[in-house]
Amino acid sequence: MHANRKVVLGGIVLLGVLMIAPSARATCGSANCFLVTGTQEGVSASGILTVDLSYRFISQSRKLSGTKEVGEVLTPKVDFENGVLLPDHHREVRTQNTLVQVDLSYGVTPRLTLAGSLPIINQRDHEHWDDVGDPTEHFTREDGSSGFGDVRLGARYALIVKTKDLLTGALAIKLPTGAYTLHDSEGGINEPTIQPGTGTTDVILSAHYAHQIVPARLEWFLSAAWRDGRRNDLEYEFGDESLLNAGLWHKAGERVTWSLQLNWRRTGRDRFLSQDVPSTGATFLDLTPGLRLETTTGTSLYGFVQIPVRQDVNEVQLAPRTALLLGVSKSF
Repeated sequence: MHANRKVVLGGIVLLGVLMIAPSARATCGSANCFLVTGTQEGVSASGILTVDLSYRFISQSRKLSGTKEVGEVLTPKVDFENGVLLPDHHREVRTQNTLVQVDLSYGVTPRLTLAGSLPIINQRDHEHWDDVGDPTEHFTREDGSSGFGDVRLGARYALIVKTKDLLTGALAIKLPTGAYTLHDSEGGINEPTIQPGTGTTDVILSAHYAHQIVPARLEWFLSAAWRDGRRNDLEYEFGDESLLNAGLWHKAGERVTWSLQLNWRRTGRDRFLSQDVPSTGATFLDLTPGLRLETTTGTSLYGFVQIPVRQDVNEVQLAPRTALLLGVSKSF
């Protein structure tokens, strides 16, 4: 009876995510922490529900042309109403991303885990000079956005389970549950990368491999993920995204685990009405130290700081100077 209640609870929670949740993405400076937390990659034991709450803060103020810092970043406006791209329309200053997300996973069998992600807060504070070169040029910080993001639902399966080795594969669907037609301060549809959602249904494939060097003390891991870029009904197509992560976990004592990882991400160029959108698409490499604490109640607390190693953008773009991820995870 107890196990049945857990199955029902897991189903209700995941169904609730499907029904009420939205998405996360952007052009004038989209960002997210892309790393391995150690709480969302494996499989859960049968009948175990894990709830993970995370807070992410990314400040984008580094002005880049390719890999070099520059004095200004001029980016185009996507004029959805007239179906045109307006080059060098904005002079970018800063985009501050504040994200709060709930991740849920439920072990159906020892090898199969269902998972859902709910971006409950997706706030982007954005500053730029608008209508550059026009007599009406002006500074504004009113063109950011806030709202629910695009929910993600999927499943993870343990392909290989050995004493020292674990390989999991995952398939997820990102649903168009977030707003993607919010208006800017001038009354037009806001930039795609400032919106909480994308308006697209995307497929995400991922795999995670972990090998224990010293059982329960030291392990290394590799993970990879790929998301296909889709076109929404505004005729805006987001570029594909590829992720690679590699790192080490070391348990120091009974409750403290530290980690160090390298995170690589490549996003393809966006397109609008079959035209390439300038200042979209980039390749980032970050070094990420992290720490996880297991409490006496079985709750995990974790924190990560992403430090840029190499940033290479198409044309000119804002890039993150650093990123912070904090979270708490509990299994029931």
